[in-house]
Formats: sequence, structure tokens, C-alpha cells
Amino acid sequence: MRILITAGGTSEKIDDVRSITNHSSGRLGVAIANAFYEKTTTIDYVTTNSAQKPSNTNINLHLISDTKNLSATLESLLSQNHYDAVIHSMAVSDFTPATSLSEEQLLTVLNRLLKNYQGNSLNMTDLKNGIRELEELPVTEKKISSETDHLFLILKKNPKIIQLIKQLQPETILVGFKLLVDVSFNELYTVAMNSIKKNQADFILANDLTKVGEKQHLGYLIAQDGSYTTGTTKQEIAELIKAAIVTASKQ
Repeated sequence: MRILITAGGTSEKIDDVRSITNHSSGRLGVAIANAFYEKTTTIDYVTTNSAQKPSNTNINLHLISDTKNLSATLESLLSQNHYDAVIHSMAVSDFTPATSLSEEQLLTVLNRLLKNYQGNSLNMTDLKNGIRELEELPVTEKKISSETDHLFLILKKNPKIIQLIKQLQPETILVGFKLLVDVSFNELYTVAMNSIKKNQADFILANDLTKVGEKQHLGYLIAQDGSYTTGTTKQEIAELIKAAIVTASKQ
């Protein structure tokens, strides 16, 4: 059996010294890798420098930084290898910085935009074109100056990495992850089922940040047919995922 696991969280570069990141530790990914590790299983483990990593040296580590880097790494691995299952637990940034502007730069562009439409009201298309103009401003500084009183970031949407997986390997068993914050079980379940359909996942591990801690981790492994199993620790969740994949691979 060959398994691909992603874990940790991406970091999106603002300049050479700043970035936008998240709080994903990678601990659940480590638990999953440990659950799957045995002599007959090959594990490719994609993670980041800052995340916790499996200690077993026989696990193949692939380090990435941002979403673009992750996409290229997964495309390479999925094109070169056949995977029985892909467990995509990495927290991937929804947005990445397109450019940054000082207060002066932003006001200059807005002033020019308003002059072009003097006496006329701006419609939504005009405003969107103005945003695109801001987005296309080049970033040349290795470190953004701190002299400006306000710094403005233009963020653009990242592609959904999970959708790449089934495009490249339609037959693999795909386990996706969905994390929400302080919601009811019904809402969490509904969002997870929608994610299964949208991303062609076989399973989604749905969890709520308010129920995730150092020792506790409440998670629901939801299948395509709507059934689910419950784990209360990272180790339990890892074993649930392993059992589900082993069963699905025999069908």
C-alpha cells in the first residue's frame, strides 16, 4: 500500500520577512502517519518546516512552504506514483497576497480612478477593475517599509488544492478535512457532506476548533453515504481513518 499524507499549514509570503499563516501544528498528521506505518506501506508525507513531523526515518518527507509550492509538489507526486489513498489534512490558505500598498500608493490609484469618473457614479464593474489595477502593481521591496501609517494588502483567492487530487488520480481513496469554529453538529455535518460532493472525496474528517485541544480532539469521519464514526483523540481519529481506508481498498 502507498499512502500520501499532507499535514501542517501553508504560509503565504507578504515580503521576505513577513507572511500570512495559520495555527495548524501537524500533530494529527503525525498521528495518522504513525497509524499507517508498517513495513509493507510506503508513506509520502508533505508538510512544512514549522509543523511537527513523524520521527520514523522511513517515511518520505516532502517540505513545502506556500499553496503554489504545495500544488506543484502534489502534482509531481500524483503524476509519478500510484496512491491507494490520499489523506489531505493540511490547512491550506484560502487567500494569498497579490500585492501590498502604502497609504500613499492606495490614495494615488483611488484618486486617479475617481478623476476618470468625475460627475458619474462608479458601478461594480468599475470598482472591480480598480481592484485589479491595484492587484497588478508590482512588489519590488524585499522588506516592506514601516514608514507608512497604514499598510494595505490585496489578497487573491487560491485554487482549491483538494480538487487537484481526484483530477490526477480518480481511483484513489480521498480523505479530506473540514474545520469550522463553534457550530452545531448539524451545520458541521452539512458542510462536510457538501465538501464530499464538491471535491469528490470518499471521506471527510469534520471537526470544530472549539473541541480540539492538546489531549482532546473530537472528530467525525463522514463517508459518502452519510454514515459517520466518531473519534475523541488524535490517535482514535488516525485509527478510524486507517480502518476506513483499509476497508474501502478491499471493496
